[in-house]
Amino acid sequence: MKARLFAYAGALAIGCAALAPATAQDAPAVTAESATLAVRGDTPGPVYDKRIFTQFAEHLGNGIYGGLWVGNDRKIPNTRGFRNDVVDALRDLGTPVIRWPGGCFADEYHWREGIGPKNKRPVKINTHWGGVTEPNTVGTHEFMDVTEQIGADVYISGNVGNGTPQEMAEWVEYMTSPAGSLADERAKNGRKQPWKLPYFGIGNELWGCGGNMKPEYAADVTRRYATFVKAPANTRIEKIASGANGDDYNWTEVMMRETGGMLDGLSLHYYTVPGVWEKKGSAIDFDERGWAETLAKTWKMEELVTKHSAIMDKYDPQKKVYLAVDEWGTWYDQDPGTHPGFLRQQNSLRDALVAAINLNIFAKHADRVKMTAIAQMVNVLQAMILTDGSKMVLTPTYHVFKMYKPFMDGTVLPIDIKSPWYNKDQWTIPAVSASAVRDKAGVTHVALANADPNRTITVTTTLTGVTASRVGGTILTGPKVNSLNTFDQPNAVAPAAFNGAQLNGGQLTVTLPAKSVVMLDLN
Repeated sequence: MKARLFAYAGALAIGCAALAPATAQDAPAVTAESATLAVRGDTPGPVYDKRIFTQFAEHLGNGIYGGLWVGNDRKIPNTRGFRNDVVDALRDLGTPVIRWPGGCFADEYHWREGIGPKNKRPVKINTHWGGVTEPNTVGTHEFMDVTEQIGADVYISGNVGNGTPQEMAEWVEYMTSPAGSLADERAKNGRKQPWKLPYFGIGNELWGCGGNMKPEYAADVTRRYATFVKAPANTRIEKIASGANGDDYNWTEVMMRETGGMLDGLSLHYYTVPGVWEKKGSAIDFDERGWAETLAKTWKMEELVTKHSAIMDKYDPQKKVYLAVDEWGTWYDQDPGTHPGFLRQQNSLRDALVAAINLNIFAKHADRVKMTAIAQMVNVLQAMILTDGSKMVLTPTYHVFKMYKPFMDGTVLPIDIKSPWYNKDQWTIPAVSASAVRDKAGVTHVALANADPNRTITVTTTLTGVTASRVGGTILTGPKVNSLNTFDQPNAVAPAAFNGAQLNGGQLTVTLPAKSVVMLDLN
């Protein structure tokens, strides 16, 4: 992709010429640029749904075993097998929803193999991820337990790949029925009361590992399976269909035309992949070109959400069906020396910028985007948390999600931005990405991300309909574009107090350092 991406909320002023080549890791701020931002508090928009911060936990690598589950390993403090440090971190993040058990793993998952006495559960081969054994130690009861520990709702992905409508229907009944033989079986396995099941995915990637289906066939299959996902009286289960892979707009067209009336949500999967699938590049060993290419490719999300939303608008002008971008994030070559197929990758300042840009894009489309799930929660792809035995570290991406926590269920405030360009070689993107919300307490939060690794940018902001007398903030940055947290240096990239903003009447001036994410609080 030869990217020249345009502003997401107004015209941009082209303000920077081609950059001089940079050294591999070092990118000091050398010059200043300027941008303008207008925040319209007088014309509030839709709610920034907290489900946009949904997490994704798949039976993949050490995402579950070792990352969440340690069983009876007394060297790692745990509650009923789930490690306390990870659970505490996810609870502190305010994790609203967790998607499980996949991903491609869901397309071959048979729920009965994960219930009952653990020593009687079948050991299978994880054919999708690494060819390792899957002990089925973490099944329905265990997953429901950890979500309750975290305080999150559940989003179950059903098996449409090689499962039957009957199997899916019985799983839903097992989880939700207050009475009957499946409720009795659930009680015998340790849970008398039914669980809440707010969200159920009708398959995962029907266009790929979920069956390699054509959209017309997938639509018929979706209609059939969705028919048998039945909620008990006085409850509701939102049904989310398998949506498009990236820019497959025909898939969205067919699914909305044929199944829209039976759905609550339609998914979209898009990964930020520098290079090509066969050689994606390193998570930490990259130069400025790798920085620029990655951020340019993550801006593709703006185009995808815009075009898929337009198709959905045609069939659903009242926006009853939401867009669930339930797999997104960076995908690099996995870390050297790790198990093949485990998708373990480090997480740097570059990933923090990817996260912030996407969260800002979702704000613009909050009328249609009501759920997204970054991939994945622990130890896999763009993870929140990395573990190694008893050790745990929070990634720069985790810190971005924590900084954006005030956005949860806030009211989006429209913005207009004029930013200089940042470009390196053929990659050109807006240097500054932004979004704003007003939370339920009336505090306005303005998020800013400076993708330029070389230049400080002064952002002059006009506030309309925003009453504030003071401004505070938090910044996330680092000395290098590939700065990261390790088990030995867990706080190398961590949020710090930000004092580069001044408020004068209805104008806010922000000095935005190079390669940084800033969250401002206007009180």
